[in-house]
Amino acid sequence: MDIRNIAIIAHVDHGKTTLVDALLKQSNTFRDAVAMGTTIMDTNPLERERGITIFSKNAAIEWRGVKINIVDTPGHADFGGEVERVMNLVDGALLLVDAKEGPMPQTKFVLKKAIAAGHKIIVVINKIDKKDARPEWVLDKTFDLFVELGASDEQTDFPVIYASAINGVAGETSVLREMKDITPLLDLIVSEIPAPKGDASAPLQVSVANVQYDNYKGKIGIGRVVNGVLRAGAPVIRLDRGGAQHPAKVTNIMVFKGLERVETTEAGAGDIVALAGISDISIGETIADAADPQPLPVLEIEEPTVKMNFSVNTSPFSGREGEYSTSRNLKERLERELMNDVALRLEPGESADTFVVSGRGELHLAILIEKMRREGYELQVSRPQVIFKERDGEKTEPFESVSIECPEEFAGGVIEKMGRRRGEMRDMRVENGAAFLEFEIPTRGLIGYRSEFLTDTKGQGIINSLFLGYRPSIGAVATNPHGSLVAFEDGISTSYGLAAAQERGQLFIGPGAEVYAGMIVGQNAKPEDLEVNVAKEKRLTNMRSKGEGEGIRLDTPREMSLEDSLEYLGDDELLEVTPKNLRLRKAILDHLARKRASR
Repeated sequence: MDIRNIAIIAHVDHGKTTLVDALLKQSNTFRDAVAMGTTIMDTNPLERERGITIFSKNAAIEWRGVKINIVDTPGHADFGGEVERVMNLVDGALLLVDAKEGPMPQTKFVLKKAIAAGHKIIVVINKIDKKDARPEWVLDKTFDLFVELGASDEQTDFPVIYASAINGVAGETSVLREMKDITPLLDLIVSEIPAPKGDASAPLQVSVANVQYDNYKGKIGIGRVVNGVLRAGAPVIRLDRGGAQHPAKVTNIMVFKGLERVETTEAGAGDIVALAGISDISIGETIADAADPQPLPVLEIEEPTVKMNFSVNTSPFSGREGEYSTSRNLKERLERELMNDVALRLEPGESADTFVVSGRGELHLAILIEKMRREGYELQVSRPQVIFKERDGEKTEPFESVSIECPEEFAGGVIEKMGRRRGEMRDMRVENGAAFLEFEIPTRGLIGYRSEFLTDTKGQGIINSLFLGYRPSIGAVATNPHGSLVAFEDGISTSYGLAAAQERGQLFIGPGAEVYAGMIVGQNAKPEDLEVNVAKEKRLTNMRSKGEGEGIRLDTPREMSLEDSLEYLGDDELLEVTPKNLRLRKAILDHLARKRASR
């Protein structure tokens, strides 16, 4: 059977998952009427809530006798570990660009990887049904991006198609009324994307790009048959990342059909398969012919840039809300994550119940914490910190390219804040009352800025960052120091106690919340910490005084999401994470011990 392997590249919210849904539905591969209108590719609840793709996924459709394997790639640079592996599976890519916004920073990251891999790219200008769409301008910008990323002459001569994925239509011109269905895009994939070059008569080579778990089949490796034919039950050699050989046997082979995995007895060169039976299979390895094992090039994965301490919850409330709370539970769960996520690193911490987890960015680690929390784990985490490296005797640190879009009136405040955090402006333009700013900034300066940025732009700003690489360390970076309102004693928060505390700053909790001494209940208006007694009760007497009957008015407490809490954390603060609650706390709970430590 004829095969095409393609990846789909797009910035967050440019309609990638919606387009895949349209391809699945219109190729008659997916007949489930219940899923009509939903994003069937974003199966993970976290992805649906956030509207982003986190894990790369596979699907396959059949079109006029050709099997098209589609791999959905994450649009966020923090999940670059996934992206780098996906490029090994495919021979071409669809670059999906919003018809109003044009190519965005996250697109740049994945496209750079696709161009470097030498893939053929089809540009899909999506959302042309938007009333302020400007497809010609977007096409010019996309061409400039290809040139900037060093694309070859053949790659810059890319085919273009216009689409409205939500309506399930595409066409060769940008006139929406002339489009009938998604057929022009399917035809273009078949004609423009090259078929895989694998040799079925050569010794077997399968590159493992992903690993998943199955309750019945155990560990399942997903990869591409580069050469040869993979047969169920045949003996093979597993070549690990170091080149060592381990005899193994493949018990089940599955190929993709729609979103399902279908069992088969054999798979030929060029196809994307899922294979079971090899218990210690890992990402980046090669499954080779038992008689003539030949390794494939090992996947190079970019190094992590941010680290955090994950440790056992030591608060007075530990063990009350989570199912798994011991250091053994924590270690096993983190080690399991390492098998699936090659961009993650795990090292022992200063104590036996602390682990240092390093990842590609704050979001990368926040998603891991959220996954663990939903699985019933209870833990505490420290503030994210950047990873410094020594290069040629010089201290270096990670830098990011930051693109900001905000209303023109807020641009001055944003530029001032970015300057204070050692950000250098590279570009600025103003269009239709919106300012577009480009900065280069050390990752340290960006940690903790996003929530502040949303406040400064009244929620109307968009900020995107992209890892640039390691550069010589820039020295001290001014971040916004904050003071916390810290609970003075254990108890239940009362309206009376909170009313007195809210005069000092902004509260994070409302009445009736359980608190313990050392727990952070709000942010102080001044940059130092302040002890407050939010569990204080009104002293009752049988005497009536003037003003006694007035009701207590409390401001609405600020709701802190996981990302907000991680950004808020100071160096001497921790975040307690349980399946039911997120609580900010001081690392040292006793206020006298805290005073002694600060001296």
